[in-house]
Amino acid sequence: MLIDSMFLFLGLVLLIAGGDLLVRGAVRIAERLRLSPMLIGLTIVGMGTSMPELAASVQASLAGSPGIAVGNIVGSNIANALLILGIAALISPIAVKTRALWRDGGVGTLAALALLAAGATVGLSREVGIAFLIAMAGYIYYAFRQERAGASHSAAYERAMAMENLDPALVPQEKPGGKLSTAILLFLAGLVLIVGGGTLLVNAAIAMAQVLGVSDAIIGLTIVAVGTSFPELITSAVAAYRKQGDIALGNVLGSNIYNILFIGGVTGAVAPTAVPASIMAFDLWFLVAVSVVVMLLALSGRRLSRQEGFFLVAAYVGYTAYTIGLFG
Repeated sequence: MLIDSMFLFLGLVLLIAGGDLLVRGAVRIAERLRLSPMLIGLTIVGMGTSMPELAASVQASLAGSPGIAVGNIVGSNIANALLILGIAALISPIAVKTRALWRDGGVGTLAALALLAAGATVGLSREVGIAFLIAMAGYIYYAFRQERAGASHSAAYERAMAMENLDPALVPQEKPGGKLSTAILLFLAGLVLIVGGGTLLVNAAIAMAQVLGVSDAIIGLTIVAVGTSFPELITSAVAAYRKQGDIALGNVLGSNIYNILFIGGVTGAVAPTAVPASIMAFDLWFLVAVSVVVMLLALSGRRLSRQEGFFLVAAYVGYTAYTIGLFG
């Protein structure tokens, strides 16, 4: 058990480190291709920072562990909406822009409903995965148009800003610097670490589930989900500390959209998998309910207060306890 825990932790470290290297290299390569900084932020930075979750879900699905593959996606979104957003609000109350909340929170809720519908019918099939990726591309295009028009920032934009604020090396430059060979090496090194880290994490998670005598879904919904969401926790906490509440909220909403449409889409397209009955019975419904409740809380006073942040964190603790009891 101890050895499995160590391998799981090592896998998470490799995933996060690999994701960082991959994004840095990809940003520098994109600069050489003369892509606009805005497009780089919305696509490479936004999607690249989802690599830990993506690697975990795809490799779990390939390993025949749908509980970890789907549980990671659903559990990450629940952790984002309750734990991470709650901690951010505890650090500093978050002012809410109503239009952005309805747009991005609404997209996230619709995505959760789409995953629920897929789980109740054909599962995370290749057709569903492709449909999710098309929807993701449509959302990115819409966000790009919004930024070009100077309208209110999208969650995709805020997600990129959160990462760039935390790590200035991810900020796209108009004039690319450094060698292209170095950028390619960073990208490849990140890819190797992600593949290796994902393999370690998934194998350790499956072994832990067997030792504990629980389904792999509980590991995916809790340990794996929180571990792969660690970058979102840090970026949202830093944004809240800097009084950038819109970025903290946008990072969470954007992450939830990317998790389902991008990660779920790639997982379905590459390694189709069923949605476990246990997740269908409770967790997906809970995710939809949480998405709606967060929007209502934010709209109640156009802000998330510290008291509401405490409520969200407490709700996550209660959810985790109930989930352990449900599957145990």
